[in-house]
Amino acid sequence: MAARSPEGIVLADSAARRLDALSQAEGRELMLRVAVDGGGCSGFQYRMELIEAADADDLVIQAHGRALVVDPVSVPFLKGSEVAYVDELAGAQFVVRNPNAASSCGCGVSFSI
Repeated sequence: MAARSPEGIVLADSAARRLDALSQAEGRELMLRVAVDGGGCSGFQYRMELIEAADADDLVIQAHGRALVVDPVSVPFLKGSEVAYVDELAGAQFVVRNPNAASSCGCGVSFSI
């Protein structure tokens, strides 16, 4: 079952399973950090990275023993979002399904509000 933060941000089961596989392959506990930065072709862009520890002021969302980490500045942009992992013909990647995004670019990394 996916975990939902009080802000409505969800770490989907698919993302938690992928984080588990990556952690096992690396031999260390990994978390996924998702941040929103200014830029990209639509105004904002997602930045994702694998980390080992969260900062003290980060929002940490747990699912199946794995964690999604969001910095306090990015939380308002991600309210109600789901972070999932998709494995499709076009490629495999973590994705953000953001209900706040009014539009997004073709690559799915950049969005506007």
